[in-house]
Amino acid sequence: MSSRFLLAVALMTMPALTAWAPPDSASHDLAEGKPFSEVAPAADGAVLIHAAIDIAAPPKVIWEVMHDCRYAQKLVTTVTLCRILQSDPAHDFDIRETVTHGNFFVPTISNIVREDYQPYQLVKFRKVGGNLKVEEGEWRLIPLQGGVTRVTYENLVGADILAPAPLVREGMKRDTAKVLVNLQRESVSIAH
Repeated sequence: MSSRFLLAVALMTMPALTAWAPPDSASHDLAEGKPFSEVAPAADGAVLIHAAIDIAAPPKVIWEVMHDCRYAQKLVTTVTLCRILQSDPAHDFDIRETVTHGNFFVPTISNIVREDYQPYQLVKFRKVGGNLKVEEGEWRLIPLQGGVTRVTYENLVGADILAPAPLVREGMKRDTAKVLVNLQRESVSIAH
């Protein structure tokens, strides 16, 4: 059997990700606008990322920043390409490609995902192409009191990276937090 077939079977039999919420211990930092990020090992060398941040902007503004390719490099500084490959006229989903520039340890990554939308609330995404081994997750935008939106992120992701697993997890934890801070900065600048 081919490795692609086995990967397809594994993905189809994986349990669906459930809604995640940050632990109570993160409440103080989140209330101060600081990000929370954790990365745990998962099966077959993948990792499970959980992250959150509170942003003083409405969900609609955050949503627009997240989905506009013009912001892609401001959010993830290694992005060299972001484009929509297919879009649903009803805006229920799109298929988009992003490419991030690599280095000696991290390869250049072409990532093609299908994103299914519940506008201003939920984005579910899953790998449909590119060179990641696996990617499946979601973004949630949860309105809080005082015009603040909690953004949560959950991603099961696997890539071939030539570095020890603990260093990869620490790098992903740090980089995920940076992306959330960048999303916060861009969203707040538009909202105010």
